[in-house]
Amino acid sequence: MKCPHCLVQFHDEVKRTELGVDSTSHWTLNRRVCPNCGKFILSLLERYDRYNVGDGNRYHSTREFYCYPRVVSRSPLSPDVPEQFASDYREACLTLDDSPKASAALSRRCLQHILREVAKVKHGNLADEIQSIIDSRAVPTHLIESLDAVRNIGNFAAHPIKSKSSGEVLDVEPGEAEWNLDVLESLFDFYFVQPAEIQRKRDALNAKLKEAGKPELK
Repeated sequence: MKCPHCLVQFHDEVKRTELGVDSTSHWTLNRRVCPNCGKFILSLLERYDRYNVGDGNRYHSTREFYCYPRVVSRSPLSPDVPEQFASDYREACLTLDDSPKASAALSRRCLQHILREVAKVKHGNLADEIQSIIDSRAVPTHLIESLDAVRNIGNFAAHPIKSKSSGEVLDVEPGEAEWNLDVLESLFDFYFVQPAEIQRKRDALNAKLKEAGKPELK
């Protein structure tokens, strides 16, 4: 996992303290210690039974709530990412631990915003817009595969409302909310961070060329 204090990746070893059972759930306190900064990472693990209306069966489910620290355990965004996209991303990060469903809804909305405003895909539902950019081959192969995985992990075929109403708060598959954030970070890097960095280097080179009395890059 990535330490939410120092953002260094480490293999976590969890110390568990059983807290007991209330009227709905079994609760456990999880304690991790980051080997890099030495700080605690505390979370509550809830185990409960979930009733599925569709098939009438009960399933065992778990949820983990991070109590300390209450910060986003992801690297800060580059200032090159426009605020209109960064705000939804940050909110999706902040809600990830408390509500993966809400986080996924925000990240799907942010993804659709990028595809429409930056990639200029034809407006439709999210699944069709993802397919449009995949077919265009306008982004690198690794991004095409990542975007395709958004549909597969989210199981859009079985849950079409995810693609038709991208901002709806709906059940998510394990890892779906986190993957959506990973894909957004990759798109931010491709569309905003890399071009801005190349432009800064180009501007610096042109400044040197101009100082030397030589023609600038066009």
